Amino acid sequence: MLEAPGNDLVASNALAAAGAHMVLFTTGRGTPFACPVPTIKISSNSHLAGFKRNWIDFNAGTIAEGESREAAADRLFQYILDVASGRVHAKSEALDKHELAIFKNGVTL
Repeated sequence: MLEAPGNDLVASNALAAAGAHMVLFTTGRGTPFACPVPTIKISSNSHLAGFKRNWIDFNAGTIAEGESREAAADRLFQYILDVASGRVHAKSEALDKHELAIFKNGVTL
């Protein structure tokens, strides 16, 4: 597990530079980005997952709709294994997106 500054793109690239092989990114707004390693975007709500289905890899909003946390965790874990093994591509990989941002003007939380 690694931790980096709070800005989405800067943090993800810092994680990749530090040796992460995959980034799991939770979002409530659907930030459309990727970094040099597979970037799995996890939506916090089903509306976002449906609205931005080309960007969002995993819908965790199903928990609020009645799916058990355990079942959602099992689905997420299997998806992570599938991406890590190369059986499935994260949406950003399938779209061939691999942005690189090292610096950001202004405050990074």
